Amino acid sequence: MRSGNKVRKLCFIAAAICMNYVGGQIALALRLPIYLDSIGTILISYLYGPVTGLVTPLASGLLMCVTGDIYSLYFAPVGMILGMVSGLVFKKYTRLNHRIFLVALMITVPSTIVSSVINAILFHGVTSSGSSILVQLLSHTPLGMTGSIFTVQILTDYLDRLISAGLVLNLCRIPLFRNIRMEAA
Repeated sequence: MRSGNKVRKLCFIAAAICMNYVGGQIALALRLPIYLDSIGTILISYLYGPVTGLVTPLASGLLMCVTGDIYSLYFAPVGMILGMVSGLVFKKYTRLNHRIFLVALMITVPSTIVSSVINAILFHGVTSSGSSILVQLLSHTPLGMTGSIFTVQILTDYLDRLISAGLVLNLCRIPLFRNIRMEAA
């Protein structure tokens, strides 16, 4: 990789970290039941593949942790799995751009399993996310706490990934992003 491409890649990673941070802060401030902190991760995974998709959410999690959302550090492995899986999905299935619902499902399930386990074991359903309210409401149903966590997590994660992947796939129709992906391949 030429040095100009390395600089551009680092700039895109930094921009993706900023996207994750801003999206996450908006979701926290508005107490949304979705997270919006994976747009940059999915973008960088789409452009540069699974390895780069692993690095971006770790850096985003560290940034969000030191600036006020301690929970984001615990959920950094979820973002890393999302980045890796997104990179693999976009690398293997290059023609899925028009099947956004399938893409969102494929990148949601592995990370949702991990986030549900983290949420259940470490936090018992109470995090900084707006979805915690839904978990607490459902925990008094026959689903119980663990079932409620997984149910809410799969629904909110899927909606979050659907929005994020939709934004990324539309953004990547711009010639600049298309050219970067072709160069990175």
